[in-house]
Amino acid sequence: MPTSPNFVRSNFTLVRTVGTTVSPFTGKTKTQEFDGVYWTAEVSLPPMRRSQAVEWQSFLLELNATVNHFKFADPDALTNSGTYTTAHLISEHRVNNTSVALTFSGSTLTAAASTFANAIVGDFIVVTGAVNEENNGTHKIVSKSNANTIVVTDSAFTSESNTASCKVRTNVKGATGLSLKASSTGATGTIKKGDYLSIQSAANSTGSPAQLVMATQDATFTDASTDQYSVAIQPKLRSDLAANHYVVFTNPKGTFRLISNEVSWSADRISNYGISFSCIEVI
Repeated sequence: MPTSPNFVRSNFTLVRTVGTTVSPFTGKTKTQEFDGVYWTAEVSLPPMRRSQAVEWQSFLLELNATVNHFKFADPDALTNSGTYTTAHLISEHRVNNTSVALTFSGSTLTAAASTFANAIVGDFIVVTGAVNEENNGTHKIVSKSNANTIVVTDSAFTSESNTASCKVRTNVKGATGLSLKASSTGATGTIKKGDYLSIQSAANSTGSPAQLVMATQDATFTDASTDQYSVAIQPKLRSDLAANHYVVFTNPKGTFRLISNEVSWSADRISNYGISFSCIEVI
């Protein structure tokens, strides 16, 4: 995509797929969130002469309508406000127990086997397999009562004892938080609320991004000896994030395609061109 001129107007939207049922008898509402969640954008370029317009015309035509993809980001947030000192972070699976008995009480989660040895305070763990559905999902660790088996979270659990064959993992589909480490020893700096992150589909920063997400809280950072980060995000992960895959902080982008199979532009009598288009994140 051409880099100049920048857009003069943009509408950047997060779309969620949520089913809603309202009882005609009680008025109570039930909702069900599905996997379909993605960004869309509508953007407009400033008036430009034909010498600049041809670059954008060629780009739009070479997309071949909705067939081809391109890297794109929120035009008003191309630079993050955090101060993280290198270009990317790396996915780290600090909690990854795929079969363990769990006990839920208050805000405390107790595992029957060593599960949390590598977890840090601030990590987001994803629990599945609990009998009470409200105990499943993403929970933030606020303290560790026992280094290996007991953590206190920010959630209010429904009491449940010794439920077998549960999973407690990080960086998996449905997670609303990431467990990351710095890409180099001694890398420091902040990741701030509102910063975008580009989740890569491989252990590099040059391939196609798998998903574009936003940090919804200032990230938790441990000391420089471990260089670990925990980042609350939205939307939730659409698929598992493999260990050691990159998460780009500098100039993060998602993978997008045009919404329409039609491309158009306008021009006035002195060859000032107007170009706008709409695009949608690739799932």
